[in-house]
Amino acid sequence: MTPDITAAVAAAFRDEWGQVVATLIRVTGDWDLAEECAQDAFALALERWARDGIPRRPGAWLTTTARNRATDRLRREVVGAAKLREVARMELADDGDDDAGSGVRDDRLRLIFTCCHPALPFDARVALTLRTLAGLTTAEIARAFLVPEPTMAQRLVRAKRKIQHAGIPYRVPPAHLLPERTGSVLGVLYLLFNEGYAATAGADLVRLSLSAEAIRLARVLARLMPDEPEVRGLLALMLLHHARRDGRLDDNGDLVTLEYQDRSRWDAAAIAEGVEVLDAALRLGRPGAYQVQAAIAACHATAATAAGTDWSEIALLYRRLAQLVPSPVVELNRAVAVGMADGPAAGLALVDRLAADGVLAGYHLLPATRADLLRRLDRTHEAAAAYREALELATTDTERRYLTRRLAETTTFA
Repeated sequence: MTPDITAAVAAAFRDEWGQVVATLIRVTGDWDLAEECAQDAFALALERWARDGIPRRPGAWLTTTARNRATDRLRREVVGAAKLREVARMELADDGDDDAGSGVRDDRLRLIFTCCHPALPFDARVALTLRTLAGLTTAEIARAFLVPEPTMAQRLVRAKRKIQHAGIPYRVPPAHLLPERTGSVLGVLYLLFNEGYAATAGADLVRLSLSAEAIRLARVLARLMPDEPEVRGLLALMLLHHARRDGRLDDNGDLVTLEYQDRSRWDAAAIAEGVEVLDAALRLGRPGAYQVQAAIAACHATAATAAGTDWSEIALLYRRLAQLVPSPVVELNRAVAVGMADGPAAGLALVDRLAADGVLAGYHLLPATRADLLRRLDRTHEAAAAYREALELATTDTERRYLTRRLAETTTFA
């Protein structure tokens, strides 16, 4: 197997998995069958592409192969008229009709709304979408939720059974039912974006295809719900974060913090679009958590230099965000902003309060933040101990390399 073929199949998996699975779920109605046949198609690609060459449209090849595999499976397992109808349905439903009342034909968006049905618990909605749409492994999703892998596996099984037994339809709901699922859909998209923007574990900090997919789906959702400000707010937030993607890692793949990023590498067009989308959301006059987060991101993205960042404004925005979405992670981010606006001692006081509460135990960014504030206060021995603690908790190779460098610098100057 040549490296080029392996890389091509890996790239196709990142880009096409969600579309292949979503299409198979639509035409078969069987979630497990869809995943199994999609996996078979990608395995077959390793063999066939090495022999025949990489197809011009890898996604179409994979979808056709997976559909053929599903057809064969159903024909072998046919028991009575019901299974025969499923096969006929597969052969006829090439593109599908518009969803009644919504006009949306995107299979991946249909999949998100199905996964986000209010009959499912929220964590199951997110987990199921990440598994079926993004192709994350059960282990990756378990790490994102900070639960054991067997627990997450059972959660996914229960969610699929619930969809099957409750007869939850595979469609975007009519317009009058959209509001009850909007929060769940936005939560799924943001978690999908974050898994691409800052992977929970593994060798790569950034998985651009996941972030790009989340942004694409957010655009579709914004067209579907043009008067919903939080949809626009989330789209703006993702655009503004994604604009910095090329500055977050150096040529060696190592993490570059915001303070030291080369701002000429940021995507100016994406920043301009993000600010425009945010302004449109704010004009609707119903501010929400995603809009506030987008405003924070805009403060960073529009500052000409790190020194020119309006940290006082960011601290105020985090205070507002904490009122909308009480969260220890939000409070930790506010502590960083306060530490930049009012000095490291002020930020450290807030961090120490969070540490004393124990609500962020095991979260590596708590000791990492504390270490940085201690370093700025020249309390190097304490900073080194905090960096060591963060290093033990970090889950990606990129973050571990960054913390190792910081620890070495702190120890050198101690």
